[in-house]
Amino acid sequence: MKVEQMKLNSKPYRWMLIKTTSNEMDRMLTLSMGFSIAMVMARIVYTDKFTFIWLIWNLFLAWVPYVISSWLHSKPAMQERKWLFFVLAGIWLLFVPNAFYILTDLFHLGQFHNVPNWFDLTLIISFAWNGLLLGVLSIRQMEKMIQPYLPGKHELYFIYPIMWLNALGIYIGRYPRFNSWDIFVDPIGLSTYLIRMTIHPIQYKYAWGMVACFSVFMTLVYLTIKRISKAIH
Repeated sequence: MKVEQMKLNSKPYRWMLIKTTSNEMDRMLTLSMGFSIAMVMARIVYTDKFTFIWLIWNLFLAWVPYVISSWLHSKPAMQERKWLFFVLAGIWLLFVPNAFYILTDLFHLGQFHNVPNWFDLTLIISFAWNGLLLGVLSIRQMEKMIQPYLPGKHELYFIYPIMWLNALGIYIGRYPRFNSWDIFVDPIGLSTYLIRMTIHPIQYKYAWGMVACFSVFMTLVYLTIKRISKAIH
């Protein structure tokens, strides 16, 4: 009787694994990202122009660090192999600024006037929201894995440096237009620019101002969402 009951219970579960993603959070992320992509497609059909098509690529780049951190989080044995874990964490670190970078796509609001402003507002905010969620969830997963190595296991020893690097990545992606893979494709150009920023801080005061503001803002956002999650549970 128990065996038959287990078989009956397992069938819906197997069906759900085929039809949906692994857990409720992933399902909601899939629906939310699907909504954003659908809005871009609807805009293209309506206007016959590929405006905002690049947001789909930006969303994919924001999804990459979440995939990496989710995979590492689901592989405790991989976390025990410290050298490999930190190599993959380094790759994750190169991509995670892309998740928060989408916030700056709000700069494009109002640039195009072939659809109602409310439509573009919803479209861009939906992408920014998805990027923010992917970034926060990914960093939370990495925080859980890194926490044993932190001094006093205090979260800010990990969170603020990560957010500072994210803010720096957002700036160099938005203005000098470097990408995550430029560390391999154009390491000299990227390092030269960063050295110039470092030795001439006054000349780049607006850049450092943006890095400071964004790093504090994103840290507060992360900590707030984390506390909200704990309060709800």
